[in-house]
Amino acid sequence: MQLFSPALRELLVCGDLKKMACRFFLLAIAGMCLFASDDRARAQSPELSIREFSSSQIKKGVRSIGFGGDGATWGNYGLVWLDADTALFDYGDTHYTNGNDFQFVAVGLTTPYLWHRLAVYVIAMGQDTNELHFNTKSPGLGPSAVPVTGKGSDNAIFSKIAMPLGKGVSAGILVSRESSHFDATAQANPDQTVRYQTEWRPSGGFGVAWQPTKKMLFGFRGLFNNDLERRTDSAGTRQGLARSMEFRLGGSLSPWTGGLADAGVTRLERRNALASTHTVVYHPNVGFEQALLGPRLALRAGLDETSPTAGLSYKFSLYKLDAAYVHNMGKSRVGELFGSNSSSFLVTFTVNYGAKRPNPHTP
Repeated sequence: MQLFSPALRELLVCGDLKKMACRFFLLAIAGMCLFASDDRARAQSPELSIREFSSSQIKKGVRSIGFGGDGATWGNYGLVWLDADTALFDYGDTHYTNGNDFQFVAVGLTTPYLWHRLAVYVIAMGQDTNELHFNTKSPGLGPSAVPVTGKGSDNAIFSKIAMPLGKGVSAGILVSRESSHFDATAQANPDQTVRYQTEWRPSGGFGVAWQPTKKMLFGFRGLFNNDLERRTDSAGTRQGLARSMEFRLGGSLSPWTGGLADAGVTRLERRNALASTHTVVYHPNVGFEQALLGPRLALRAGLDETSPTAGLSYKFSLYKLDAAYVHNMGKSRVGELFGSNSSSFLVTFTVNYGAKRPNPHTP
């Protein structure tokens, strides 16, 4: 059986730069189709799971979220230098049909160009919840999961440092400090309580992006999160390391003026000492964006792992508004811990406080 047409086979063996980039893109899609998995990573403890609605999204950016959450391409850490001289405000809300709600706010600043167009981006975030209702397990609550109510919070500060290296290659790193906690009470017995909390351990990531032409972008991103997790209930206090490694590979092509097609694959590995779990899953990221009215308005849609997404951007003078909608955000990662159906809305308002300059990486 022939897997590729003769024209496609010719493209895959061609050696010039443009067709090499197309070959990379096609192989990324093939890898996505080969490794994408329907298996879900088991839901973590609640104080770690709530991060899927806040810090995990900030690391990708609202624009990338709107067309499939591909952090390897337009959400790559290596492209932060393109946003030099900007300040932003972020807001996000995730609402479940059962009433559970998560909200976060964040403020960030990207410096002007420094050495060799290097730029530094810093953002601080805080997230809270309403009174959540869900089921959880803990030794002090008995042998099986029981209904509980509780509230949690997540606070973090992130810094991304990036610069162009020449010949279309950019590189960047992420350093982060994040802590979370959650207090839960058994609905059947208010005297039974559980407190989950984390202590920061060194965490961060890196990204490399390559843009051989204005119509092509390819990238790879790695993210490493480490936390010392502590759980306290009537049975005592236990603690252990919670670690995750996330790798993203993707490519973006502009088939016509203002259009972008994006595809990638995400590999997520998690180890949790308290839960005695180790999971590895693969999921796809696909999306499309179309600019309208010149660069002023852009519409986009996609699939972030198992979550459909949509979004838009509107530019006016020195300001830009990005908005995104995600159906069942993070469901491939938190499962149905907090509910079966949710809607998430995220907004970023950006101000260019420095000199206006054209973006050479805009297709």
